[in-house]
Amino acid sequence: MRTKRYLVTQNHISEYPEPITLTKGAPLIVGEQYQGSEGWQGWFFCTTPGQESGWVPAQIIEIINGNTARAREDYTARELNVQKGDLLLGSRVLNGWVWCENPANSESGWVPLSNLQEVNQ
Repeated sequence: MRTKRYLVTQNHISEYPEPITLTKGAPLIVGEQYQGSEGWQGWFFCTTPGQESGWVPAQIIEIINGNTARAREDYTARELNVQKGDLLLGSRVLNGWVWCENPANSESGWVPLSNLQEVNQ
């Protein structure tokens, strides 16, 4: 997977201090689909035993029957708190979000793509 460099153009602070975290095969109950104006199609509010509910991208969800599903792969909804001017390394883009690492502090998590500008290497 090719890593890209991103400059943070707008601050992002997570609203979910206890993100849903799944291991491959974890059971899920799939709820509502995200309906905001940000262009983040393909996110579903899911529940799994013993955790807070959270947003999971459609690519991670394997429907078994109705709204019963399981995780196709390991996943965490952890968001990365970032400040304008931070330089990040992004490794995966899903539905308007990028999985990033901040090399300055080794923290990682999801950041909205709209808050980032790709930096040519």
